[in-house]
Amino acid sequence: MTEPQKTIHQSISVEGNGLHTGQTGTLIFHPAPVNHGIKFRRTDLASKPIIDANIDFVVSTARGTTLGKNEVSISTIEHVLAALTGLGIDNVLIDLDVEEIPIMDGSSQHFVQALLKAGIKVQDAPKNYLVITETIIHEIPSKMIKIMIEPADSFSVTVEIDYETQVLGKQTAQLNHLAEFEKEIAPCRTFVFLHELEFLLQNNLIKGGDLSNAIVFINRQVNQQELDRLAKVFNKPTVKVKENGILNNLQLHFENEPARHKLLDVIGDLTLLGKPIKGKITAFRPGHQTNTEFARIIKHTLKV
Repeated sequence: MTEPQKTIHQSISVEGNGLHTGQTGTLIFHPAPVNHGIKFRRTDLASKPIIDANIDFVVSTARGTTLGKNEVSISTIEHVLAALTGLGIDNVLIDLDVEEIPIMDGSSQHFVQALLKAGIKVQDAPKNYLVITETIIHEIPSKMIKIMIEPADSFSVTVEIDYETQVLGKQTAQLNHLAEFEKEIAPCRTFVFLHELEFLLQNNLIKGGDLSNAIVFINRQVNQQELDRLAKVFNKPTVKVKENGILNNLQLHFENEPARHKLLDVIGDLTLLGKPIKGKITAFRPGHQTNTEFARIIKHTLKV
């Protein structure tokens, strides 16, 4: 049986701060006709330029995936794209009145909730799948990175991470069917190691960050003075390191939440291929640069 394309019943908005820019912005999902795909529109600019969610428009993967066209950019797109793919939504126009998608809690959950509230509408046209017909591999041995996709009748993803740190350790996450996305993957938040957080703070690169939108792993000894400084930066009375080596800013939703978030990112970045995928993905230590490079390789190999 052919699966139909889907959009949403009505427009719905989400408001929040961009993680890196700190800008408060409003994102509005609008219904779109069949074969429209996913498109972003910058409503804060006079010409209201539109950028397709397409791998050809990726201009940066530093600290997130950024689309750009004619000097107009839209950044940190991966979590919202994962939400759309996770819910099987093919056609939507996304208005944004700033340059960065709101980070919300660092997951896809708020976008999923908004889209479900808007209602998913079945459309009168079949989905146009990207069917994987051969095994495709992208490997960077020097960084211990490998991602591959194999032919399969449906979409599935397995992700393994191992950053050779005792505090995080080796983790694996699996998505066997998109029906699992809403509960098993969407709530999983981004994570950062303390040394990465310090670099971002020192370079003013997380103007919209706070301790509610990232899991912070402490991979070295820290003294009370450092903890007090972090508390001050993030406007918290105090912070401390819990037994499992993370700051006490939040509770993990799942023991392997970091691996699940990396899986979420894979789904979001591969949405840029523009079609739902029929294929089995296996990834070791994926990241935005790897994911988007892999998407380009798939596009070139399959000539789509």
